Amino acid sequence: MNLIIQSLHDIPASHLDRIASLSLASRIEQVATHAYRLREAKPHDGVPMFCYEHQLDYGFVRAGQHISDFGLVVMDMDSTLISIECIDEIADMQGIKPQVSEITEAAMRGEIDFAESLRRRVALLEGLEESALQRVYDERLQLNPGAELMLAELNKHGIKTLLVSGGFTFFTERLKARLGLDFAHANTLEIVDGRLTGQVLGDILDAQAKADWLTHIRGELELRPEQVIAMGDGANDLKMMAEAGTGIAYHAKPIVRTQATFALNFVGLNGLVNLFA
Repeated sequence: MNLIIQSLHDIPASHLDRIASLSLASRIEQVATHAYRLREAKPHDGVPMFCYEHQLDYGFVRAGQHISDFGLVVMDMDSTLISIECIDEIADMQGIKPQVSEITEAAMRGEIDFAESLRRRVALLEGLEESALQRVYDERLQLNPGAELMLAELNKHGIKTLLVSGGFTFFTERLKARLGLDFAHANTLEIVDGRLTGQVLGDILDAQAKADWLTHIRGELELRPEQVIAMGDGANDLKMMAEAGTGIAYHAKPIVRTQATFALNFVGLNGLVNLFA
């Protein structure tokens, strides 16, 4: 196995030497800014502890595995591709962000069924002007660090991208056009006479629907599970991650980190491509 070590900052040589010693790695190679490959490494209980203590991300990757081996990357939107939870910011326009954020957090930890949590949150938005959605997009929505670097690298290798979200099409469709994503699916807010009704149109896109869209697009592209990466941060991403050969927890809740193939706790989204450099 190769052991990939990444950080947001310069990694002291002493840290790399310590990890190499623990993992019995044969040599250390730099693969990107603040990212290193330790060749012929072996798992050791001390590696996760040392890395977390020094805010380093790590991943044991099969030797010879490269980003070009994949054909599809599936991404969650809120708190994964972008830095905000859109519904929480919409709620802030209504003066009820704390109430909605509390429900969001419980759902992401897996304590509340996602569909039920979404209905409860959207109901609180009844009467809000549609223009508030555009304000959230214009004033508050930001890509997470490394997003454009990651997408450029995926595009260079012809890897398709699917944005699948329990959030709203108002945002996913704009991001799809802006970033050149291949596919995007989300929930649709009902709007009548320029105001939110507090309802979602059609079936709610929940954890199972995320997984179903992954398998649908995977089949359409004639890919095997091992050619698919799925990345998310909350409990409602676990089912889609289970359908992918590689699951990446991005700055995720503990329940997601423990079930993912890799966890990126400190670096940006470009950490995905560094894993397979």
